Parts: sequence; C-alpha cells; structure tokens
Amino acid sequence: MTPRDLSRDDYGPALAGASILVVDDEPGMRNFLVKTLSPRVQRVEQAASPQEATEKLDAAHFDLVILDNVMPRTTGLEWLAEQQRRGFFGDTILITAYADLETAIAALRAGVSDFVLKPFRANQILGAVARTLDRKNLRRDNTLLRRELRTGLFQGKLLGKSEVMVAVRAMLAKLAPLPTPVLFTGASGTGKELAARHLHQLSDRADKPFVAVNCAAISTERMVQELFGSIEGGERLTPGLLLLADGGTLFLDEVAQMPEALQAALLRVLEDQRIRPVGAERELPLNLRFLFATNADLQALVAAGKFRADLYHRINVLTVEMPPLRDRSDDILELAALFTTQFSQSLGMPGLELDEQTLLKLRRYDWPGNVRELRNLAERSVILGGFPEEFAGAGSVTGAQAIEDLDLVVQRHILHMLDLCDGNRAEAARRLGVSRKTIDRKIAQWDQDELSPP
Repeated sequence: MTPRDLSRDDYGPALAGASILVVDDEPGMRNFLVKTLSPRVQRVEQAASPQEATEKLDAAHFDLVILDNVMPRTTGLEWLAEQQRRGFFGDTILITAYADLETAIAALRAGVSDFVLKPFRANQILGAVARTLDRKNLRRDNTLLRRELRTGLFQGKLLGKSEVMVAVRAMLAKLAPLPTPVLFTGASGTGKELAARHLHQLSDRADKPFVAVNCAAISTERMVQELFGSIEGGERLTPGLLLLADGGTLFLDEVAQMPEALQAALLRVLEDQRIRPVGAERELPLNLRFLFATNADLQALVAAGKFRADLYHRINVLTVEMPPLRDRSDDILELAALFTTQFSQSLGMPGLELDEQTLLKLRRYDWPGNVRELRNLAERSVILGGFPEEFAGAGSVTGAQAIEDLDLVVQRHILHMLDLCDGNRAEAARRLGVSRKTIDRKIAQWDQDELSPP
C-alpha cells in the first residue's frame, strides 16, 4: 500500500494535527515510518540515535514518539525514562523484534502506550498511532471535564440583542482570527467568561480546549503547579493546565489577584510561548491563545505597585468592555424567560409565570450583580414557585409564550410612557431608564412592521 493509498484511509481526526518523532537506528525502518505517516499527520521527524532524539525533543514538543527498543549504547526504554525525568510528557509506541515478558513489563512500568512487534504492516502502525492519540485526547478531555464539573463553571451562551451586545459580538468576531491576547473588563457578573468562550468558538482553535482558570480561587501554593505542572515523584510529568490547553485557549479570570511571583512567570510564557514545569530540566513549547479578565482597575493597581507594569502592557493590547445589565435593559426580558425555562426543565419543577408587571419590574431594577444576579434570581424563584414580592405580579404569560410576547409588553409600556410624557421621547427615555436611541430605534422598528405586508 502506497502513501497515496493510505491518505484515503480514515484513521480518525486525531492524526491530522499530530506531531510525531521516529527514533530508530535502522534507516530503512525510519524511511518506511516517515513515508507511512507523512500523508496523515501534521509533522513527522526522524532521529537515528537517542542523542539526536534528545536534541529534537529539546527543540520542539512531539505528541507521540515511535521508539525502537534495541539501539546502540542504550535501550529505548532507558532513554524514555531519562526523557520523562527531564519533562517529556508525550505518548510512546515501542517497536521491537524481541517480544519477551520482561520487556513487556518494563514497557508498562515506563508508561508506554502501545507495543508493536517487528515486522509490521503500514495499517498496523497507523492503527496503533490512531489508538494512542485518541486515548491521549480522551484523557485530556476527561481531565478538563472533571475540573469543570468540580469548579461548577457555567457554560451558557452570549445572549442579547441590545445595541451594546451587538457591538460586543461584532468586536469578538473581528478579534477571533488574531493570536493577540485580549483583556475582558467589566463588573462582576457581566459575562466576561461567556464572551471569552464565544471568542474561542469563533476562532480557528474552536476544536481545541478552552480552559478557564479563576486566579482568585486557587491558593498561591497550588497555582504554580496547577498551571505549569510538575515532575511527579521525580519520575514522570503531571501536565498542568497550560499543557492541557495546548493548541487551544487559556482564559485567566480575576487576573488582578494573581500573586506577584506568578505574574513574572506568566510574562515569560507570554513572550516566549515556552514553560518549564516544576522539577523539569527541559522547557516545553506552547501554542496558546491567552485571554484575561478582571473587574478591577489594573492601571490603578500598577500605579500602586500591586500589579506588574510590564505584564499589564503585555495583556492590555486589546480590550473588550462588558456592559452592565442596567445598560442593556432590552435583554432582560429575553434572559429572564430563558433562565426560568432552563431551571424549570433542569430541576424538574413547574414553569414560572412571567406576567407583564413582573417583566416591567425586572426592567426597572438596577441589577448591581448583573446577569449573574438575574440568573440566581430565576433559579431561586423557580425553586420557591414564584418571584419575590418586589418583582411579583399577576398574569398568565409563561414559558415559550413569554419570549414571543415580550416585544408586545415592551411596546405597550413604551407607548404608555410616551403618552404620559406628551410624546417627549427624551423624557420618556429618562423615566424608563434607557437611552433616547433605544426609544427611536423601537419606534422605527414598529413603524416598519406596520408597513410590512402580512
């Protein structure tokens, strides 16, 4: 089977982005493996000796090493153990012509992912590579999923049709193709993490991990190891979140609360895209998009000597300001209806009524806790079977019907306020707590709807 034929076989999507190092002292075997793998993977390199392989690992990271066990002056397993002590954390497939129980046990203890006997066919090695990379990605995904479940990270959508949210989404679409760091600012609960996830999904890294880290929720002692990883027991590397996110996006929330020592380490990572795990001898390359968020005034913290000026300038290249909920009152009705419906379904509880009076009271409230406060109110109200007294009303608008009728509620309320203000749009906007532009846009929209054919 030629490499051209192999390129048409489907061994799974994991191969397409993989980097592989072939280590074998036999030129024929190296050439065979390179020709077999080249049409299927992103990058494949070869080394004729353990010394050359070490140099290549020092220069670049490989997802997988295909390793011959019998080589001059050392065995493949001895070389692998040394590389693991230095910080290599990729997977390994051992190829050998000598299959004995002692070698198999040693390979298991060394953490070898697969064992292929010589001679082998092209489809055998491709199958082993595909299985190994699939297991590698599954381990990473399971680790990140368990972490998200443990930390209770909320993965919602960036909702809202207000002018400010339309502008935010337009900015995110413009920034998505760029590798540049982005700093999300705004008060707590405005949806900075949701915006960061939205940006990741728009980027060419969407199929890679998105890892969110709350710098205020991890102790200083644990943060370095959790981010950078460490050599466990002096033998094998336990990868940190930076390595687990490799190829994707790392989102650092509450960055203002990052310890000073970690600020210096992060600055070097941003500049070099390389890290050194705790206890490792080798620096490892990274391919990461960095996103940051804070509700603090970083510039004031820099002036007070509480945040590194060089790091501030490095992360403050592009800034996205997330608006408070009070500035996007047009979105409150959509969010309230969505949250109450979601919690009713997930908790298995009766649907919550959203009548006109309740919806109007929700719009008039200042929402100091922003979207997070609205979401918490919706959850609490569904559990208790009704909104608190300050939001309660009477009516029968419920569930999906609420979303369809929201525009009618808004229209009636704005028109009623205009009647009270004798048609003065500026005064009506002031009393409603919205901008004059919002009133003008709504009226223009209703006029257009009336002119449109049924």
